[in-house]
Amino acid sequence: MIRITFIDHQNHAREVEADTGSSLMQAAVENGIAGIVAECGGACSCATCMCFVDEAWAARVGPPTSMEHAMVEPMLQERPSSRLSCQITLTDALDGLVVHVPQSQY
Repeated sequence: MIRITFIDHQNHAREVEADTGSSLMQAAVENGIAGIVAECGGACSCATCMCFVDEAWAARVGPPTSMEHAMVEPMLQERPSSRLSCQITLTDALDGLVVHVPQSQY
């Protein structure tokens, strides 16, 4: 199990635990994190699981793939650290990961 801290748009933090090998989106959905809608269930086809990886973790998480970037780019809230949580696989190296959840996905 690894720890992840989700910070909402009002700066409230919530720490959850998730299984190594699962996606960040799965961890959010399984723990009822508001703001991670995940309409497509992790198929990288809707961008409703967008999050902002905390700057301290951006290098460790890595950049988005070109397909993921194409999904995130049109979003109004895009930032350099924008990622689709369905495309981040949780590894032991991400224990303690901090991500920010946008106010809305649209």
